[in-house]
Amino acid sequence: MFLCSNCFLLDKEDETYARALLVLEQCLAIQQDDNSKGMVLLGMSTLFYERGNFSEAIDRLHKIEDLNISSMGVRVAATEALVGIYLELGQDDTASAVAEVCRQLMDAIKLEIGTGFVLEVLDARTKAIEGLVKLVRGKLKKAESFFLGVEDDKYFTGNVALSYGEFKHVQHDFSMAKKLYGMATQEMPDDNKDFKIPYYLAACNIVSEEVEMAATCTLGQLESHLGNFGVAEEILTRALTIAEKHFGSHHPKVGVILTCIALMFRQKAMREQSSSLLIQEGLFRRALDLLKGPPLEVEGALAKDCRRDILALARGGYAETLCVQQKRKDEAEKLRSLAESAWRNPRLSLAEALDVSEHSSKVPVVDARISRVL
Repeated sequence: MFLCSNCFLLDKEDETYARALLVLEQCLAIQQDDNSKGMVLLGMSTLFYERGNFSEAIDRLHKIEDLNISSMGVRVAATEALVGIYLELGQDDTASAVAEVCRQLMDAIKLEIGTGFVLEVLDARTKAIEGLVKLVRGKLKKAESFFLGVEDDKYFTGNVALSYGEFKHVQHDFSMAKKLYGMATQEMPDDNKDFKIPYYLAACNIVSEEVEMAATCTLGQLESHLGNFGVAEEILTRALTIAEKHFGSHHPKVGVILTCIALMFRQKAMREQSSSLLIQEGLFRRALDLLKGPPLEVEGALAKDCRRDILALARGGYAETLCVQQKRKDEAEKLRSLAESAWRNPRLSLAEALDVSEHSSKVPVVDARISRVL
């Protein structure tokens, strides 16, 4: 059986959510084939994830590992989703371990049965997700070793193109990054493709809608880094529209996009020696309102680092807008201190992330899929 990734996710009302979950549970109960069960579990994990219930999403994805599944498409989709969630939660060691297990399994299968187009596509996806983990951890050389294996244009779709584009963006290869971001959005699977073709299966923050939003957002950031602020604003506004349409206007992912828009206005003001403090302040404040807490169902250790660096970036930017106001300097200092204590990016400091100029050797790249600063 096949499921559309949007079937149960666009309407976020509690009643619709409960009905959707009930349908999926009934669907799971009647499936005889483990591959079909795996596909239903992917759909359930996405539903839980978009409701903010990360723990249940992870549980459903792990259940796929216990099934006797012959489809590598299902296994790779589950791995990508697990890695994506763990990265969003700041559980980088766990994300790395999950990606490595899938890589070992893929290598064993290639040795046993050889290669073909489907396996090559899935292999490119496993390499790209491992490359993303290394990129998040600031290990650019190791990330490059994975992305070099997916340089054939036929693999440049969706998450592969986006992750490789982010790698090129971080390396200041802006022209290649721009090309890859365009490919990630233009070659998006259609609304049903996540579940129509086995090697395009996806779940949670790796589904096509998330990739479209994130690729649009990174393209907007790239134009901002190039100093094309009018184009950047237009593209980032489009990313915001995608996020609000898919998640609703009060979702933390909307806060991630708003943070990027606020940073774009900050970069523009610095580059043009102009002022947009009121705009920046409003955007950062709104972003913080949406980002301030982890998903409702995320507790304990899972909640500790959820969207930590995005929060730090937004707090740091907000502090910079307040510090010029004499009456709010104390508030600004508290925010700045809180942001700096939370910032753990291995590649650049918080100051470097906030003060991007045309001469900056490092630029921050916000990945809206996983809510991390690369």
